[in-house]
Amino acid sequence: MQTSELEQNRHAILPEPKHDELARQQFVRSFKEHLVAHVHPGNRLAYEHRVKPAFVRENGQEPDNRFEIRDVMTLDPHYRMFSALLRTSQEMMWSASQQPVQRELQALAEKAKSTQGAGGSLRLDPGLEIPRYHRAVDIHCQPGGYHTEVTADDVAPGAVYDRAVFIYAMGQMGPDNADMGASAVAWIKENHPGFNPARILDMGCAVGHSTVPYAQGWPDAEVHAVDVAAPMLRYAHARAESLGEKIHFSQQNAEQTDFVDASFDLVVSHILLHETSEKAIRRVIAECHRLLRPGGLMVHAETPPYKNLEAFDAFMLDWDTRNNNEPFWGRSHDIDYVELSSKAGFDPETVFEVMAPSAYQIAQARRSKVFQGGDFGGGGLWFLYGAEKQGEPGR
Repeated sequence: MQTSELEQNRHAILPEPKHDELARQQFVRSFKEHLVAHVHPGNRLAYEHRVKPAFVRENGQEPDNRFEIRDVMTLDPHYRMFSALLRTSQEMMWSASQQPVQRELQALAEKAKSTQGAGGSLRLDPGLEIPRYHRAVDIHCQPGGYHTEVTADDVAPGAVYDRAVFIYAMGQMGPDNADMGASAVAWIKENHPGFNPARILDMGCAVGHSTVPYAQGWPDAEVHAVDVAAPMLRYAHARAESLGEKIHFSQQNAEQTDFVDASFDLVVSHILLHETSEKAIRRVIAECHRLLRPGGLMVHAETPPYKNLEAFDAFMLDWDTRNNNEPFWGRSHDIDYVELSSKAGFDPETVFEVMAPSAYQIAQARRSKVFQGGDFGGGGLWFLYGAEKQGEPGR
């Protein structure tokens, strides 16, 4: 069912909140919107009029980077208030999203097992080791992370994540939370007009928000998606089936999959890199090179690297590193993508780093211009990094 842009589209597996549960979720979203519109701007004012002048008086120069700004801004009362409220909003978001899932969990698990119709598939591996960088921390404060299971055929992490992402982005990723994938598809089609992938792989797919646009963008392609978390994949498969999109989900680590060499034309990911360790990122990019056919394309959608940002903006975007259980966030935004790609086997001349416009916000003829950590960081743009595998296309 299609709903207004202000609310998330319904599908067969999405939990149905009761009146008070929905009211709580909408309050959290409004709270986040208030922080973005009315509290966040005060950080810049505090920095320009209070924090930076004090730093200059003491050091004879302005702060040189985000680390020096962080050291002084974390002592400022406005930033401390903002940061506390933003962290609170994150915890409230998860709690509000959990309530209807907890109430409906057994029914959701049964529904996920029976939802079919598009012809996709689900392949789980109970023996797969969950990487330590997932087990050691509840990424972005989601209780239990992506992988924790509390019941047979559990789908709770996926169901909670599906609703929480819509609240987190305040609707700015569209009614299907699909903006990253849709924006990447639009950019690929515009910049590679003759590119027509037959096999596509989405790495770290979560619940498939960003996977579905590839199945829609290239309906004749065979689309695969992997993730380490079984509860996410059960939910993702049921969600895709209910939407009528044929996608093949499998429980695998993107660092080393079981697909054969040179078996994909397009390999993608969406905010995967900043949730993995630096060592894992290098393995993921090497795996992309192994899996791509000659002439194939690798595209990773992320929030922008810090090198092109003003130091203060980099500091604000880096909020997640220390405050939102994103320990790999900061380092991932400092990566030298040319070096990373070269070591994986890609020709550095084929590496690209671009800011792609949001497909959803273009469709709505607007741009949020919100550019910060802890809430929707896209600001109407997505950072795309990727490369082409050298060689003549072939099968």
